[in-house]
Amino acid sequence: MSQEGYDKLVAELRQLENVELPRVREAIAEARDKGDLSENFEYHAAKREQGRLLSRISFKQKVLANARVIDMSRLNSDSVQLLSKVEMVNVANGKKMTNTIVSPHEANIREGKISIKSPIAQALLGKNVGDEVEVHVPAGVMKLRIESIEL
Repeated sequence: MSQEGYDKLVAELRQLENVELPRVREAIAEARDKGDLSENFEYHAAKREQGRLLSRISFKQKVLANARVIDMSRLNSDSVQLLSKVEMVNVANGKKMTNTIVSPHEANIREGKISIKSPIAQALLGKNVGDEVEVHVPAGVMKLRIESIEL
């Protein structure tokens, strides 16, 4: 994963551990002070929220424990690979698009970051500028031509 993605994940984890979790624990304590727990909706809602947060924290910790940050200086832009920014043209309609291939945990289509596990990224991996690839997408087959590759 990229250094940027790693740092973002660390920041999310710190936010969950240092802000969200104490807030939920405080809500549980307040609800507990109100009396009978068997019919206390606020208590049960806070406990569910705590379980959800602990699950997210555990997941993010596992991702970080297994993450490897890629040294960008060791990559080349000759062919498409992880962290490559690829400009391509849809051969059928001439529409240009630019996507960066990232780890699944960093994928965000609004930012133009697609997962390396996506059909488009899988078809592009290892290809060079000028190559045409056929991508099997849910809508059928899309033919793309690679215009440029950057890091």
